[in-house]
Amino acid sequence: MLARVMTCALLGLEGTIVEVEVDIAPGLPNFFVVGLPDTAIQEARERVRYAVRNSGFMFPTKRIVASLAPADFKKTGPAYDLPIALGIIISSGQLTADVTGLIVLGELSLEGKLRHTTGILPMVSLALQKGYRRIVVPADDALEASLVEGAEIIPVESLTQLADFLAGNIPTPDCPPRLSESVDLPARGVDMSFIKGQEHVKRALEVAAAGAHNVIMSGPPGSGKTMLARALTTILPPLTNTEALEVTKIMSVAGCLRPGTALVRERPFRSPHYTTSAAGLVGGGHWPRPGEITLSHRGVLFLDELPEFGHNMLEVLRQPLEDRVVTISRSQGSVTFPSNFMMVGAMNPCPCGYFGDNLKECRCPPSAITKYQARLSGPFLDRVDIFIDVPRVDYDKLSGEHYGETSELISYRVTAARLLQTKRFSGTRLVANNDMTAPEIKRYCRLDSSAESLLRTAMRQLSLSARAFHRTQRLARTIADLEGAESILAHHMAEALQYRPRLAV
Repeated sequence: MLARVMTCALLGLEGTIVEVEVDIAPGLPNFFVVGLPDTAIQEARERVRYAVRNSGFMFPTKRIVASLAPADFKKTGPAYDLPIALGIIISSGQLTADVTGLIVLGELSLEGKLRHTTGILPMVSLALQKGYRRIVVPADDALEASLVEGAEIIPVESLTQLADFLAGNIPTPDCPPRLSESVDLPARGVDMSFIKGQEHVKRALEVAAAGAHNVIMSGPPGSGKTMLARALTTILPPLTNTEALEVTKIMSVAGCLRPGTALVRERPFRSPHYTTSAAGLVGGGHWPRPGEITLSHRGVLFLDELPEFGHNMLEVLRQPLEDRVVTISRSQGSVTFPSNFMMVGAMNPCPCGYFGDNLKECRCPPSAITKYQARLSGPFLDRVDIFIDVPRVDYDKLSGEHYGETSELISYRVTAARLLQTKRFSGTRLVANNDMTAPEIKRYCRLDSSAESLLRTAMRQLSLSARAFHRTQRLARTIADLEGAESILAHHMAEALQYRPRLAV
């Protein structure tokens, strides 16, 4: 008897509906899984064998073939355990049930219980797009699956419970109430008010947060670069519902959702070490998985000790910084992941770290300083909007009782600027000023005569490239938005120009 059970397959964040066909025939006892499965699916044979037995069913001692169609689409992960096991007990006549229009997802334990399965949210979204409303998921993942509006989620705890439900012996298991996506949680991180001094750096980070611009901070060791980067997350505007779902899908596919978390409400903050491989940074592997730049989508990617990442590692960031997506190509196809993140880099000005410091003398020869700074190429720096020096903080400021503006107050101004941008870009794919391309810059970045004259002079004296020309206007637009100004004035342009990179490359 042939049994058919429908499930989903993911490759990256995209996927397709998979038809699991199970047939049992006389012959030597054997169990085959075909249809381009990975190792996790091949190992499902033993998990399914013992899960079926321990759930009170008989595992057929015959020739069993489970086919995953379409056969030319890569299938990864353990989410096929439950549909294969269900197909076996239906095909062997131990269960009579109509599973037409039902999508079945879940990993089985040897006991027959359902475990947490990665990628549930994107798979449920895919099933709904393909016209399937009734979806069986592990009970542990029901809250995550319920984020998809319009889907009828059936949470089950074991293979036995699913069989009883399909046989009509028990009612439909209750699904937990859908989460309220509008709840905002306080941002985790260092409050800006606890960082003494560095007021000009805080201003630069405020501008960066308001327009989602990229930043590089340069200063001696101990000047507070890492603390400032971590404080950046406390002034970013909260995730919108759409952005929260995007981030949650990525975290679900990568298996990075914290236990008990269904919807990610905090902007990601990723800080990979400089020994990270290129595949770890941009994603990759035989079965492509998201890397750090995708895991920081809609959040912050913090690269501490920036020059230590190496020339090749930084060059692979150029395309994601420009296109906001990263495409990983393999011999059998390519996968595209979103990577719309804020890059924040921190570096020392020289190998010893004290070039330009007013207290400690730099020991590096000029050639070593130039070679160190040359690790950041011109094309890479062209994609950075804000370059800011972070000097040493003196004793009076560190020991003083004065505290600066709180993150809450700065976040209020940042959010107001983002609301202006949301209104400006309504009906388009753009979210923040840093997403603008040349046509949008021409339309929205209107300069008054003095600002235009200043930009013309800067183009000539600073030898700005065409990319730097557009990025400067985008940055000036953000500074104007923080003031609520309609047009870009001369002082907006002057502040934007002072943030241009000044490395000796």
